[in-house]
Amino acid sequence: MADAITNWLHSVFIAQFDAWVVLGFFAQACFTMRFVLQWLASERAKRSVVPVTFWFFSLFGGTLLFVYAIVRKDPVFIAGQGLGLIVYIRNLWLIANEKKAMTQDT
Repeated sequence: MADAITNWLHSVFIAQFDAWVVLGFFAQACFTMRFVLQWLASERAKRSVVPVTFWFFSLFGGTLLFVYAIVRKDPVFIAGQGLGLIVYIRNLWLIANEKKAMTQDT
């Protein structure tokens, strides 16, 4: 049993380690940062807050994860990240329109 676990760990984390895995981990770290930023912003405000940087980290990390999923040929991951990108872009678009409207009103 221990040999099977050791072999599995080696095949997953060592044998297939390449530049794409490095990109995947970097992308996941960027994607995770959005939660850290959202949490910190909410703690500072003492209410739930979604800062603009949340959407930029979502877009950046999601795009890198989408590329990673395409290279790895993972249809579930491709669909999930691809659809998420639409949401991130739309939220950034809405924020930009809101800021534009605010500057026109003043």
